[in-house]
Amino acid sequence: MTRAPEPYGPIRRFSSGPIDGLYDLVTGDEDARVCKDIPPESCNDQPRNFFAYLGANLLTKVADELCSAKLILPWLLGALGAPGLLVGLLVPIREAGVLLPQLAVAAYIRRLPLRRGVWIWGSLLSAAVLVLMALAAATLSGAAAGWVIVALLVLFSLSRGLCSVSAKDVLGKTVSKARRGNLMGVSAGIAGALTLALGLALQLAGPGESQAAGGEADGGAVAVLVLLLGGAAALFALAALVFRLIREQPGATEGGGNALATALEHLALLRTDPLFRRFVLVRVSLLSVALAPPFYVLLAQRGSEGGLGGLGLLIIASGLAGSISAPVWGRLSDRSARLVMVSASAGAGLVGVLTWLSAQADGVLLEQTWLFALLFLLLNIAHAGVRLGRKVYLVDMASSDTRAAMVAVSNTVIGVAMLAGGLIGVVADLYDAATVILALGLASIAAALYARRLAEVSEPE
Repeated sequence: MTRAPEPYGPIRRFSSGPIDGLYDLVTGDEDARVCKDIPPESCNDQPRNFFAYLGANLLTKVADELCSAKLILPWLLGALGAPGLLVGLLVPIREAGVLLPQLAVAAYIRRLPLRRGVWIWGSLLSAAVLVLMALAAATLSGAAAGWVIVALLVLFSLSRGLCSVSAKDVLGKTVSKARRGNLMGVSAGIAGALTLALGLALQLAGPGESQAAGGEADGGAVAVLVLLLGGAAALFALAALVFRLIREQPGATEGGGNALATALEHLALLRTDPLFRRFVLVRVSLLSVALAPPFYVLLAQRGSEGGLGGLGLLIIASGLAGSISAPVWGRLSDRSARLVMVSASAGAGLVGVLTWLSAQADGVLLEQTWLFALLFLLLNIAHAGVRLGRKVYLVDMASSDTRAAMVAVSNTVIGVAMLAGGLIGVVADLYDAATVILALGLASIAAALYARRLAEVSEPE
């Protein structure tokens, strides 16, 4: 598909002010500001929009960590004595629930010249659902608590989907190319540092008790986890207030008709746009990186009593990874988002192979907690690179008229693939978690080789 040239000029002058000076410091600009691929009316608002988007994105990243389906919710269900079946449903529901409905949602969003309000409502609904989840955890236990929390997780994922499908569209209209990767990288870096502080606090709190005898809920652990859910709800509500500060210019509303018809029309992008089709296939192959962390958690749990101290160790590794790598990945993504995806996926694959080799050494991996923490840290660094690289690549690849549709189509395809990828857990039942990690590691290396074939879309200054 031939892409029309963007109508907006590459450079625009700004008036100076305190926020402009801070913007210059963060982005590296001086007198002339990059103003690519956004409406001319948004140029003077770019510093304000940059920091409003940064603040809201930072708050939601921290909130997502406080209610993580990969770490926090599994520990919560275990402390409540919920069945193991429900723990296995958490990650697929969290990921697919965000992605699958977006094709229809995008059709509705296209009717709106201003899409900021969709993100705000999604964030407020996320906060409300988390409050209900915290109440359920505080008042219920066993299977009843597990089923209620899983049902609420479906609603939470749908709410986060509203934010996901609208966020990139707002970003593409308010923040210029060559600045988006830096924004997301700085946000993820600060969020990683805050997550690291949370992990340290849990680690210092002691190992705790995994579960009381006879399957009764551990009140102390549950109380702490309920507070984490309440904190996440507060952060989502605050993020909605911050996002209101963004000054968004009206956008195109074509394609905002019947949801089903528009969805089918958007799916045609996979046939008519070869570059977009290849990107979607690359993103599907990169799921091998996203599916790996829970199996690292399974390995860690084999040598842990399941208390909050073990949870703290994993959170520390995750937070440290974001703090160290996200700003670097962000700047590298502005240079070449394609190469970021390639290098991060290859790195995740090598970590997977090393983890499998370590796990074969008669339990040495489980006895040396620092070694496992290092491997988990490296995996999360690679995972952060894959996530940030593919986000920047999609935003840079799409035009202002196709961005929302491409985000929705891509996310819908990935949602279906995520549900199918969840079947990899069968391998863990037949063999063990280390074997799954090896298989996913080899698949990640293959994904890196395939991603090398993508065209370059980044436009470094």
